[in-house]
Amino acid sequence: MKLLRFLLFPISIVYNLITSIRNFLYDTNMLKQSVFNIPVIAVGNLSVGGTGKSPQIEYLIRLLYKQYAIAVLSRGYKRKLKGFQLVNAEHSAEEVGDEPMQFFRKFSNNVTIAVDADRVHGISSLLHFTSKPELILLDDAFQHRKVKASFYILLTKYNDLYTNDFLLPTGNLRERRAGAKRADVIVVTKCPADLNAEKQRLIAKTLQIENTQKLFFSTITYQEDLIGPESKTLSDFTNKKILLVTGIANPIPLVQYLEKRNISVEHIAFPDHHNFTHKDIVLLQKHEGILKETNSIILTTEKDYVRLESKLTNLYYVSIQTEFIDNKDGFDTCVLEHLQTF
Repeated sequence: MKLLRFLLFPISIVYNLITSIRNFLYDTNMLKQSVFNIPVIAVGNLSVGGTGKSPQIEYLIRLLYKQYAIAVLSRGYKRKLKGFQLVNAEHSAEEVGDEPMQFFRKFSNNVTIAVDADRVHGISSLLHFTSKPELILLDDAFQHRKVKASFYILLTKYNDLYTNDFLLPTGNLRERRAGAKRADVIVVTKCPADLNAEKQRLIAKTLQIENTQKLFFSTITYQEDLIGPESKTLSDFTNKKILLVTGIANPIPLVQYLEKRNISVEHIAFPDHHNFTHKDIVLLQKHEGILKETNSIILTTEKDYVRLESKLTNLYYVSIQTEFIDNKDGFDTCVLEHLQTF
């Protein structure tokens, strides 16, 4: 794989040229950006893969929904329905995307969830509703330059900082590292919970953030209670075996966490945003029958659960949440102070 990526380096040079010209045209206003008269917070990354965007969006929802009428706008990756869609209870994850469906299931009483690959059109559509939002959260929109967000939150993984990466297809970067300068806030995600101040200082030095930018560190916490057809906890499976099914970019942290909890894991890993086929479901149903006999379960992620729930009866998921290390109040204040400028 490394050899293949090295051989593809010339393509990275061309890719860099194309994305750099595109960003230059937007930075110099030669290409139009749409600006809206309400706060628009864009959450994204420089790289492909899971940096924790969904948990970060959920963190912002929990922080702000009591004060603002919020709409979350996603592109709805790999969805079947096209154009603007206001997510509702009749939709499936296949129709509107797994992450938008996940947001809807958790927050539909307090937040409007919509999908549109054209974010300008999506925001304009939301603002034409009678009960229009006061704040829009853009999911995975750091490179969507047609919208000029009022506030940018850039995520980068602790063990895969963008400064250590290269452009596609040699590496995983969607654009060159200099794109990070557009961020108002940079969050290093999926850090060890005990990350000390010295390590934080070294990372800050590596990232070389601008004086106008704020840097924060966050970690992922796994919830003890499992969500599924019955009341179960992770502790119920200590020294027992479960089947873990994932369709996410990096399931390794979850596998490692379960093993630390002395839970034996048989892991079937699918690609990120995998659309489960009939063949996949038949395979999982065979496992399900065996697990029921041993009083065990199929465990999955919340994102995968919204696609598998109707197809399996012995399915559970473990919830995750973003927590900030040392300076939660600083992050919250940074966001709230921005919103007070409107």
